[in-house]
Amino acid sequence: MNKTIRRASVFCLLMVLALLVRITWVQAYQGQALADDKHNRRNVIAQYAQPLGNIIVAGSPVTGSKRTEGSDLQYKRTYKDGELYSAVTGYSSQAYGATQLEGIYSDVLDGTDSRLKNPADLVMGRQSDPGDVVTTIDPAVQKAAFKGLGDKKGAAVAIDPATGEILGMVSTPSYDPSEISGTTDGDAWQRLTGDEDKPMVNRALRQPLPPGSTFKLVVAAAALEDGRHGSVDERTDSPNPYTLPGTRTVLRNENASAPCEDATLRTALKYSCNNVFAKLAVDLGQDKVKAMAEKFGFNTEKLDVPVRAARSVYPSGMDKAQTALTGIGQFDVTATPLQMAMVSAALANGGELVPPHMVSKVTDADGDTLDDLGDAGGERVVSPATAEQLRSAMVTVVQDGTGTNARIGGAEVGGKTGTAQHGVDNSKTPFAWFTSYAKDESTGKEVAVAVVVEDSGAARSEVSGNGLAAPIAEKTMRAALSR
Repeated sequence: MNKTIRRASVFCLLMVLALLVRITWVQAYQGQALADDKHNRRNVIAQYAQPLGNIIVAGSPVTGSKRTEGSDLQYKRTYKDGELYSAVTGYSSQAYGATQLEGIYSDVLDGTDSRLKNPADLVMGRQSDPGDVVTTIDPAVQKAAFKGLGDKKGAAVAIDPATGEILGMVSTPSYDPSEISGTTDGDAWQRLTGDEDKPMVNRALRQPLPPGSTFKLVVAAAALEDGRHGSVDERTDSPNPYTLPGTRTVLRNENASAPCEDATLRTALKYSCNNVFAKLAVDLGQDKVKAMAEKFGFNTEKLDVPVRAARSVYPSGMDKAQTALTGIGQFDVTATPLQMAMVSAALANGGELVPPHMVSKVTDADGDTLDDLGDAGGERVVSPATAEQLRSAMVTVVQDGTGTNARIGGAEVGGKTGTAQHGVDNSKTPFAWFTSYAKDESTGKEVAVAVVVEDSGAARSEVSGNGLAAPIAEKTMRAALSR
């Protein structure tokens, strides 16, 4: 063999060896990564090769699947009452991916979860029958909140205080996920994502706003737990009007004739006295208020229900004037409706906060449970005595104070209104809040509800927690007690 042929043979051998090494590397080390790559078309084809599993509400699916035509994606997702349940389900789109429950449980719903595979599936490499996601949502509660919000921009959350089950979660304006479930829905996608009202944002979980006077419940809880006040009927040291420390800014009350000077906590909650809670926040100090807020769930980075909620914030590093403003739920305090529902739920449950959740279990195609997500233990936020005191004061708010539109005959109802400033120097329409609980002593049923109305189209002078948010909470609570 001459030298040229020998060199060519060696070179070819080295090339073959390099190719074998590369193939081995790809198959052994990169195979799974390539298979899982979001750009791998085969994954999408496999995902929609069969009808998807369903998201279940009260024993019935609110999702489905429809056979497609002229596409290698054989099925696409459909939704029953899509606008009603979009804040719960999210969407599953052949073009734009999946969100919320659709995204979190996509492997169960499309049959790729390893727990769904039986021995035959593993041997044959077959895709398993998909499983289902069973929610805690009550359709009557969901419909009541959705109808109550109507064409207003806002959100509502209803929680069973004893179990943490989310009975209702609504965000308006809403959208129908069916509009964007296929591959040719670009116009609908552009319309929805370009809408200035952001219908695809889950306001119940993902849009923290200043909670206004609803946050006064947290400050009152801190004062009682700290021993600064022995009861909600003990008078406070609260000048009216109150000047923010280190400033000339006078903090006034919405109702100038309300008996807010040195008012008790009960009276201060009843009339929503700013002077009382601003001074109380300063007297307690930001660290104690923050500690109490965090017990209720503020500043939690990973609040999963199982959809991750945005962080509700109680700030740090403030001066006394800023601390005073946090006492009335302003400055840099923000909260989601979920968070404010958690405040009322903990007080309704004797001071224990059970983690909120909207999925009770995940099942396989035969209905056997893969994950049981109920029966989570609660954590004590305040003492039973403090919870009882604050419930009593919240009942006063509804019976005789600023929350009368939430009354329900034959039930114990307590609540707190809030009208949160919005924009520079309060230049924009305020947000209307209401957080509440209701108990039916004859049946033992109970519920905690929080509602925020960002925009109702009403004149600025007509915006109030009692006028806009409390009636929605009343309808939602009434439905929950009737379930």
